[in-house]
Amino acid sequence: MFLNYIKLLGSVFLGWSLGTNDAANVFGTAVASHMVKFRVACVFMAVFIIAGAIIQGAPGIERVGGLANQTINTALIVTIAAALTTTIMTFLRLPISTSQAVVGAIIGVGIMRGHVNFSGLKTIVACWVATPIGGALFAIVLYGILGKIISNMKLHFVTYDRFMRMLLILSGSYSAYALGANNVANATGVFYQSGTLSAYQAALIGGVSIALGAVTFSKNVMLTVGKRLLNLDAFSAFIVILSEAITVHIFAIIGVPVSTSQAVVGGVLGIGIVKGVRTVDIRTLRRILYAWILTPVIGGIFSYLMYRLFC
Repeated sequence: MFLNYIKLLGSVFLGWSLGTNDAANVFGTAVASHMVKFRVACVFMAVFIIAGAIIQGAPGIERVGGLANQTINTALIVTIAAALTTTIMTFLRLPISTSQAVVGAIIGVGIMRGHVNFSGLKTIVACWVATPIGGALFAIVLYGILGKIISNMKLHFVTYDRFMRMLLILSGSYSAYALGANNVANATGVFYQSGTLSAYQAALIGGVSIALGAVTFSKNVMLTVGKRLLNLDAFSAFIVILSEAITVHIFAIIGVPVSTSQAVVGGVLGIGIVKGVRTVDIRTLRRILYAWILTPVIGGIFSYLMYRLFC
């Protein structure tokens, strides 16, 4: 029994690496635009990530767990393989999809064991494709509607600055909640399927692990998303975060873990479309797209090799 608890450290490692990478999608644009301090963002991220995981994380946990049969040993392999993939991409300062890393790792082990639920996989992949599109569409619509509303308020520039800071904190908190609700399944879903954890235990452990990663090692990726892809003003940053939060929360309700990275990049591109495509750093965007393609492949290769070595 004690050994099983030790093996749960794989999910903690994955949750931590997920938090270090995906926290950029929660407050990255706000921090990069210098409207919210990193320390302030950390407090709100930690609280709302854990709340989202506990309150609405169960549907995603059950779906990820159903992609392939798991034992405690294969669950450990999946989480370590996905965590290694995510950590490597984080050091490269690339906002990747942890969902893709986890699913790639699950498939790698599933192929070795001769069991993969491809019907469930099709649904997840379809949602992956829809995620950046949803982020972009929400950004375009919200930019037009909320832009007119705030413009008609005719705020003094000092009042406007304070108002935007409040909106960034509120939207970032909502985004953190959506991150916890949607992505906790990536950290602990396989341990739920193996019977090691209950849904509540999986949500709690995953949520705390993601929050820990967010507050310890996420700043560099935040700057990549918020500054290098597109220089954002405070209002644009607010729209990107809100668009990402709505998109990810919708998929959390459906029960499909998706990429907050893809949602936020979609939101940034939506702003780029409104302002002019030339404002988008195409070179950085190309690197991010390559990382998205490689992520499930790398995760699958890691888990495949680890299974052959240790099982």
